[in-house]
Amino acid sequence: MSTNASPRIATLSTQDALAAAETVKVLPQIAELNVFRTLLKHPKLAKAINDLLLMLLFDGNCLPHRLRELLIMRIGWVTGCDYEWTQHWRIALDYGLTEDEVLAVRDWRKANCFDDADQAVLRATDETLANGCISRETWMACAENLESEAQLLELNGAIGAWRLISQLARSVEIQLEEGVASWPPDGLAPTGA
Repeated sequence: MSTNASPRIATLSTQDALAAAETVKVLPQIAELNVFRTLLKHPKLAKAINDLLLMLLFDGNCLPHRLRELLIMRIGWVTGCDYEWTQHWRIALDYGLTEDEVLAVRDWRKANCFDDADQAVLRATDETLANGCISRETWMACAENLESEAQLLELNGAIGAWRLISQLARSVEIQLEEGVASWPPDGLAPTGA
């Protein structure tokens, strides 16, 4: 959440976050993010989350970037997590999603820009958020549209990882990075956010 005057757990100074990050080998550019400036008050937890996110984003991931970013943006929207939506807005565009596609995540069932794989992953995300698991029918749709069991496992891991980040950001009331506009590109937030 970005509208509160201060987070529930104050962020470390950049200098203190970088020092804590060095002790557990979290990259400096990650340590400078407000979410990690908070997490680094518990360095081992920060390191574990860092390693999971970096694997899912870059190091050994197998789920297509497009699908990962769609599910992250959907989680940000459904959970009302401004921090997650705002952080991944630019990343989603950098990975080739169009602004219209990212905005369509808000009400994806009415959009005509998503293929079968996109829809299966978005449905899996919604079901996991609502019920804690993917239904058998949606699992089968994901299996038909993903290339491997590893991608199916990573899909579950990615939904869980970014649900964790949403929960953390909202519960701790982590602030947006300085100078970053809320709910890009139009400032429109989901109801209740």
